[in-house]
Amino acid sequence: MESDLALLIPILGIAMPLSIPIVWIVLNYRKRRMLMELHHAERMAAIERGMDVPPLPIELISGSGPRRRTALLPGLIWFFIGVAVLVSTVQMDDLPLLGGLIPLGVGLAYLIYYFVEGKKEQSQETDQAAHPSASRS
Repeated sequence: MESDLALLIPILGIAMPLSIPIVWIVLNYRKRRMLMELHHAERMAAIERGMDVPPLPIELISGSGPRRRTALLPGLIWFFIGVAVLVSTVQMDDLPLLGGLIPLGVGLAYLIYYFVEGKKEQSQETDQAAHPSASRS
């Protein structure tokens, strides 16, 4: 009994982490297929009624919606973890200074990415507003 349990633990330890991405991929595929079927049914109903056919949304093809800027929260978390470790290092002198600089650097990288990506999105929006005919083609 004990040897069976000892054999089962490594098998589950390997099988469970590998099964999570597989389940995510299958569920994502099913969701996209259902959305495509619904869009097809909508297009067929529009054709039967003689209405204009709605264009196929690019999100259905690519599988992702508009990108959200999600780097702010992890950037702030890493930044303040780094600051906290640096402050505790200066006060206690037990940990090396590098222990606080690593999360501080990761946090700064996230924050820089967040602000640079935001400026890119703003410039793209102003370009589309200035040249609306270019975005339609």
